[in-house]
Amino acid sequence: MDKPKLLFLDDEVDNLDAMERLLRKRFTVFKASTPQDAFAHLDQNPDISIIISDQRMPLITGTEFLEKSIVTHPDSIRILLTGYTDIESVIEAINKGQIYKYITKPWDPVDLQKNLENAYEKLSLRKELKEKNQALEAALLELQSLDKTKSQFMILINHELKTPLTSILSFTGLLRESSLSEEQALFVDRINKSGEKLKGIIEDVLLVVKGELGQIPIRYETIKLKSFFEQLPDDISKMMNTKGQKLDFDLSVETVEADPQHMKILVTRALHNATKFGQAQSSIKVSSRLDNKNVVIEIQNLGPKISQNVLDKILSPFTLDENVMNHSVGMGLGLTICQTLLKAHHGRLEISNTEDGVSVRFIFPEIRK
Repeated sequence: MDKPKLLFLDDEVDNLDAMERLLRKRFTVFKASTPQDAFAHLDQNPDISIIISDQRMPLITGTEFLEKSIVTHPDSIRILLTGYTDIESVIEAINKGQIYKYITKPWDPVDLQKNLENAYEKLSLRKELKEKNQALEAALLELQSLDKTKSQFMILINHELKTPLTSILSFTGLLRESSLSEEQALFVDRINKSGEKLKGIIEDVLLVVKGELGQIPIRYETIKLKSFFEQLPDDISKMMNTKGQKLDFDLSVETVEADPQHMKILVTRALHNATKFGQAQSSIKVSSRLDNKNVVIEIQNLGPKISQNVLDKILSPFTLDENVMNHSVGMGLGLTICQTLLKAHHGRLEISNTEDGVSVRFIFPEIRK
């Protein structure tokens, strides 16, 4: 293994020789009695690890030399050697010359070698950290590139799936208008339902991926909150009637700045969960309030609590946890989509257990960003 390189500048030749004899077993020592010789060594050896300079010299001060050495050797460890306890010179060397340590003459051989070992160890650690940071930056760029490629691939695939799916749904629609036997009608109905389910999955996946890429356009409007809860989809209304559930409103804030189409999706997804998992013959509380310049819309249902394990995974796109994903219903993307849309509004989604149920909160900034 090659020895680390050390440059020593001093106008006294005896000091140069003494330093070389002391350190030659541990370092490759380059001696210079003039600034010209010292700069020549720096030019010829870009890998010099430690630079030592005497402070008081006729042509240049140690501080001036060390400061100039920063240009070509910014990572080297600099040490100032002085026979004077001139505090102003030391402060100047620290500020301008970026010295690691100053050592007074006459130096103690043991102390000098210890300081140089410490200096080289620091340099080695600094170099190792720099290399690891560079490797991490390269890995991060690669991951970002792969993530972007993955997202673009998913968008492409999902768009491509829409083309044959549109044909399937179109032809099943035509078949349903023709004369079919009871068995044939059953088969066509099942094909159509599966096609509609696949269409919904594709749209959900595209929405989440576009959210990750920041490609969801937002059309802000001032919208009335209650109107979105009074015009519910048929499946949610039917489920609420079957379970004897009702909505209980407490809207301190009546309007919010948001995209109407996205708000409809948010309300539908959250209410579907609240209705499905809520207790029969119970109320689903819908409230709104202003909290620290944010509009908070909260939907609470009575019923079983969500385990912490599921809470940690429920917002993860495309989770494969069987406790979260139900293959007969979808991909478990309901609340993930809510989170995606809220992020596009510069807001956030919060989910927590209450004493007797579950709370889902939509946080919208009061002021648009």
